[in-house]
Amino acid sequence: MAVVRMPAGPTGSTGRRAPKWVLAGPAIFWYIAFFVMPILFILLYSLGTKNALSTSGVPVDVGSLSLQNYRDAFSDTFFKTFRATIRIAITATVLCTVIGLPVAYFLAFKVQEKWRAILLALIIVPSFTSFLIRTLAWRIPLAPNGTLSGWLQDWGVIDGPIQILETQTAVQLALVYNYLGFMILPLFVALDRIEPGLREASKDLGAGRVATFLRVTFPLAGPGIAAGVLLTFIPMCGDFVTAVVLGGADGNMVGAMIDSQFKGAQNWPLGSAMAVMMIGAVLVVLGVGAAMVFVIRKALGIRRRVVLPEVVR
Repeated sequence: MAVVRMPAGPTGSTGRRAPKWVLAGPAIFWYIAFFVMPILFILLYSLGTKNALSTSGVPVDVGSLSLQNYRDAFSDTFFKTFRATIRIAITATVLCTVIGLPVAYFLAFKVQEKWRAILLALIIVPSFTSFLIRTLAWRIPLAPNGTLSGWLQDWGVIDGPIQILETQTAVQLALVYNYLGFMILPLFVALDRIEPGLREASKDLGAGRVATFLRVTFPLAGPGIAAGVLLTFIPMCGDFVTAVVLGGADGNMVGAMIDSQFKGAQNWPLGSAMAVMMIGAVLVVLGVGAAMVFVIRKALGIRRRVVLPEVVR
């Protein structure tokens, strides 16, 4: 019985395919409409003048553009608050990294897999609750006449009521608490993806725990550290709720000043100029940090190439 074989069809489609970027079209549209365009409007408003009589709902006159708002923003008060904001954000980011890295390491390598998800949820879930409630909660332990202050005085730790509320220290503590979960999550993901065989091979070759961490674990956790820094430092610089609730006059931050210009003074051009300057400062700090990391890694790489041949000999 003869077997009739049908001719094989074409292996590929002959129709025209849509460009590859079409799948990313919705994300691109969303990014342009709700990020790029608002930034451009802020930049335009920063070059305009205040117009309280405007009937359009936007008290800005962009008929004659100038840099006067940037000159007005170069005041002693703004730069004092500006420097304090950058210092607080950098310190809080470093503290989040120092605290979050051991926690993420413990979850990734020391906790049994059946308990890992539960412990991670206990750490992360509070970070997704109301930001305002979590910030207001700090007023209870930091209050001068609160329970914590009374306990510390009864135990002889302090001589009088604690004076932390409405200071930069209170803002610092609350920022670390509010953003610590956003540092631990990417760190845990980066550490959890490290192949166990790499760490075991390092130990088999004679490296101790510290050497294995510094030469294997820590470098492989670099992307998680970078993601954690971005997720914490950038929103810290623009945070104004923490400064308003806990900072007072001594713990004021740039975000609170910008908010007051938009809502209180209705001076949108000056507030926009401050916002643009803040965005530029954040980019500069991140750029300097990235350059420092690159230089350090380059220096360590050169040193390693010099030292290793001596070790081999």
